[in-house]
Amino acid sequence: MVDRLDLLPASEERAYRLLVRMSGAGANELAGQAGIGPDEAAVLLETLRRKGLATGGPAFFHALPPDVALGEVLLREQEALESARQMVAALSEEYRTSTRRRSAEHLVEIVVGAGPLRERLREMQDDARDEILWFCRANPLAMPGTENTEENNALIRGVRYRAIYERELLEIPGELAGILEAVGLGEQARTLPALPVRLAIADRTLALCPLVPDDARGVGEPTAALIRSSELLGALIALFESYWERATPVQPDSGAEEPDRLLLSLVVAGMPDKSIATHLGVSKRTVQRRLDRLMAVAGVDSRPGLAFQAARRGWL
Repeated sequence: MVDRLDLLPASEERAYRLLVRMSGAGANELAGQAGIGPDEAAVLLETLRRKGLATGGPAFFHALPPDVALGEVLLREQEALESARQMVAALSEEYRTSTRRRSAEHLVEIVVGAGPLRERLREMQDDARDEILWFCRANPLAMPGTENTEENNALIRGVRYRAIYERELLEIPGELAGILEAVGLGEQARTLPALPVRLAIADRTLALCPLVPDDARGVGEPTAALIRSSELLGALIALFESYWERATPVQPDSGAEEPDRLLLSLVVAGMPDKSIATHLGVSKRTVQRRLDRLMAVAGVDSRPGLAFQAARRGWL
């Protein structure tokens, strides 16, 4: 999960919390509560007003609900994500219209068939030196995660893996255990409800992306594009990074300061309690009881509040 504390510096967050508790205040009142000078308090109140977190002024201010202002930030993220999607679509169209004038070997190579696709994925991982980026959808096209033995070897030799898994994939028996095993070896795993495409990127210089949508699977051989350094590759990397920022980390329990990290990961990812109970090997009632305990520790009474506090406290 993305840490929303970056939206407010510590001084502004403290001023906002005091303003909420005081049911409104002027600069002098806020200064007295915060232990700062009136001039600094006045600047903080005006800053909160500009950011949509307070109303009133200049002598007296009231706090506004945070979701009004922070919702605008989320909207901007969605707009940026849509812009990245449009960029990929536009660049793909540009490639298709100009491919007759270019050598296919220069930027893009077409790979046909599940067998050749598996070989390409294995070669990419065997040859990788720095990093592998994955979009892992629920229905693998060429190589299920359980067959990807190359990853463990690459992790051992120091290649960094960042993988985003569709939530539905985590619900398949055995998949979550395999993901947690990879995390134990160093993989950074996150999850989202859905991903736009299947994608593998090696060292930011080579990408493999299927060309046939899911609703056309079963018609002919699976086909993918092997994309080398180009603007199209850069757009795919940007698409991955935008989804990575929005995704929820999948982390095993540490057994130390932050209990139930795996439970938190699955809850924040939106997995139903019944599925969580199955994966953890406990009853649904036990899952709900552990969630109630976590909410009590976090000082909240809702799952959205627990998700926010988990990110704020570094539990995820």
